[in-house]
Amino acid sequence: MATILLVEDEENLHEALKLNLEMEGYEVVSAFNGTDALKKISNEFFDLIVMDIMIPEIDGISITETVRVNNNDVPILILSAKNSGSDRVLGLKKGADDYLTKPFNLEELLIRVDKLIDKSKKMQIRENLGSSYHFGHNQIDFKAQDAITWNGQHIELSKKEAMLLKLLIENKGEVVTREKILQVVWGYNVYPTTRTIDNFILNFRKYFEEDSRNPQYFQSVRGVGYKFSDSAS
Repeated sequence: MATILLVEDEENLHEALKLNLEMEGYEVVSAFNGTDALKKISNEFFDLIVMDIMIPEIDGISITETVRVNNNDVPILILSAKNSGSDRVLGLKKGADDYLTKPFNLEELLIRVDKLIDKSKKMQIRENLGSSYHFGHNQIDFKAQDAITWNGQHIELSKKEAMLLKLLIENKGEVVTREKILQVVWGYNVYPTTRTIDNFILNFRKYFEEDSRNPQYFQSVRGVGYKFSDSAS
C-alpha cells in the first residue's frame, strides 16, 4: 500500500481528498501546516506528497525546496489556487513533479496521483550503484574519487565531479535538469554559472569518451539538462 502525505489546511477539502485517496487504496497521513509537514517528511517515508502552496507557517514552495536540497526524491504534487504560468514554472523549478490548480477535477487528480505513485515505485527499485561503476572501458570509484579512463589513464576526481557523475549515472537514461544538478551537487548557497556545469560535462567527455565530439555516454539536452547512457557499453 502506497503512503501519501496530504498537506492541506482547508479542513473540508482535506477530508474530501483524504477520503477519496483512501477509497483508491492509499494510506494517507495528514498535515495541516508547513512545520508539521517537514517534521513528518524527515521522520517517515512517503511514496508521494500532495501539498497546497498556501499553508500556515511554511509555504508549500519552501517545503518543496527544502525536500530537494536534502536530496529527497519523493514525488511532489502541488495544489494551488495560483494559476498563472509564472507560479506553475516556479513550483516546477523548485522541484515539484506536477502542479494542479484549484478548482480541479477529482478524477484528474487521482490519475496524476496514480502516475506519480508509479514513478515513486520505479525510483525505489532503481539500481544501487554502490561505491564503483564501470561502463565501456571506464571505471569510476566514487568513494576514492578517482577513475580509470577509456585509454587506461588513472585520474583523480574532485568531490563535485564525483557527485555529478554519481547523480547522472543513478539516473541513467533520464534527463537530469540543471535545477536538480544545482540542488544536489552545489546546494542553494552557491550557484555556479551555466558554463560551469557545461565545463564539467566537457571534462567527462574528455575523460570517458573515445570521441569527445560525438559523445556516447554524456549527452546534453538543449535547454533542459544532461543525460548519461551506457547502452554503448
